Amino acid sequence: MAKRHDVLEFAVLGVLSEGPLHGYELRKRLATVLGPFRALSYGSLYPCLRRLQAKGLIDDVALTPALDSAAPALSARRARVVYAISADGKEEFGTWANQPGPEAWEDEGFAAHLAFFSRTEARVRLRILEGRKSRLEERVDTLRESLTRSRERMDAYTLQLQQHGLDGAEREVRWLNELITNERTSLTKEQQ
Repeated sequence: MAKRHDVLEFAVLGVLSEGPLHGYELRKRLATVLGPFRALSYGSLYPCLRRLQAKGLIDDVALTPALDSAAPALSARRARVVYAISADGKEEFGTWANQPGPEAWEDEGFAAHLAFFSRTEARVRLRILEGRKSRLEERVDTLRESLTRSRERMDAYTLQLQQHGLDGAEREVRWLNELITNERTSLTKEQQ
């Protein structure tokens, strides 16, 4: 199963593959990629950046800010650090984006992989979608069984929560079926 910091590293590499960014802008872009419901603090971003630097996957470049013309000697601001993906980072991102497996279709990693599907090979996209669908179908079966077995013992609120979870999982399975159909259609067209 993908760990949260692994998914963050993957997402950082994906965003930086689009161009160098400073920490603030990187955090904003990651929030867009990972979704508004996944909080990303600087307390998790900067350790991630240090890990990626230690692995040689990103580099940092200090940019010298413009000096204030009113008082040039006193107003130099601290240099802003800009992060850029290295050649090894690009290779690592490409490998990660094109590697199907449980870490790509589990809850933690699926959204990040989906966000970078445009850089994922078509057959790998299809495999990830099918893996995700299989996981969700298992979840639907488990939720249905749980509701059937314990309906009498649940209070109304717990029952509603369980039903909400089931509805969401069923909705995602339908959405995945649409995506899989589209991917298969695209693959067929490519092969012709």
